[in-house]
Amino acid sequence: MKKLSILLALIGLLNFDAKAQMPSDNGIMRLDEFRYPKKREIINIPNVNGLTVLKCDFHMHTVFTDGHVWPNVRIGEAWKEGLDAISFTEHVEYTPHSDDVKVGNLRPHELAKTLAAENNIILIKGTEVTRNTPPGHFNALFIQDDKNLVADRASDLDEKAIQAVVDQNAFIFWNHPGWKAAQIAGSYEWIPFVEKMYQEKKLHGIEVVNGFGFHKKALDWALDRNLTVIGNTDIHNLIAHDYDIEREGVHRTMTLVMSKDRSAEAIREALEKGNTVAWSSNYLFGKEENVRNLFHACVKFSSAYHEKTNAQGKKTKYYELSNNSDLHFELHLKQGNGTQKVILYPQSTQIITASDNQSKLTYEVVSTYIRSDQHLKVDLSL
Repeated sequence: MKKLSILLALIGLLNFDAKAQMPSDNGIMRLDEFRYPKKREIINIPNVNGLTVLKCDFHMHTVFTDGHVWPNVRIGEAWKEGLDAISFTEHVEYTPHSDDVKVGNLRPHELAKTLAAENNIILIKGTEVTRNTPPGHFNALFIQDDKNLVADRASDLDEKAIQAVVDQNAFIFWNHPGWKAAQIAGSYEWIPFVEKMYQEKKLHGIEVVNGFGFHKKALDWALDRNLTVIGNTDIHNLIAHDYDIEREGVHRTMTLVMSKDRSAEAIREALEKGNTVAWSSNYLFGKEENVRNLFHACVKFSSAYHEKTNAQGKKTKYYELSNNSDLHFELHLKQGNGTQKVILYPQSTQIITASDNQSKLTYEVVSTYIRSDQHLKVDLSL
């Protein structure tokens, strides 16, 4: 009985000690299980001919011009979505929130640069030269300051406005050339102002995909003049407000930059060389060489792993076509006798069948654009 009393006393002490060590909830039950998990998505795209494929968005806005979010939100979005580099490109000439925030084209950069560094996001200084359309809007990346930018939108100052960013050795691209095509006749053309910029080497690229719009003629202009192909969001709202990024396979519009390393300097070098492909979820846009190299880096075709012969003696061989990236490819057969249509979802494999006694199958990758009316063609050697 005495032993039992001692045992019960010990149990009581242990229970008391455990209760004493339990943290108090102060009358609040935490429901953190319903928060978004804090994690960074990994967008898997393999190296292309030894070059790292960086995911970049070079056109976005914050409350410091006509956007709806604070700069640090843009950093958080980029980190969560797996981007490598972004640029705040605030309007020079248009500041509708000037009564509420301290106006300055590089002010959001200054506010966000520390957070960007902490989150391993490359933050590139930029601005948007926002002239009346035509000639339209031009983004300038890698500027140094915003002291001598031209805020007056008078048409006789258009060239001066461009020269102000040229003087800073900016990388300049023409934004969304067709954005006013339905409202302003003649605005979606290769206009004399842009031709003059091109001839004077003041234009280096064209934004052929802006948000949810593919500007078809712009892609052809870029290809014909060896200008860098760019794709961006031009986001003003929250990314998750405009893009259904919770849906599998959906990403913001961006530029895939094939770069020698992950740095601002290497991005600049790659842009100047035209080593880019514009990406909008299921679609790729760019120079044929770049799109082809990207495709072959992502897609692998196996040797035949099986064959069967039908009652008529005709032999069919089986192959695997694998996509080791987070890109999406849709292929339609153009030449040969085999599987007619193949959809290569991200990180997936499909079976290809082909009749015997042929050397190759030729497919058109209809999810790619190497001109406004042309898709990449690829041969699968049998």
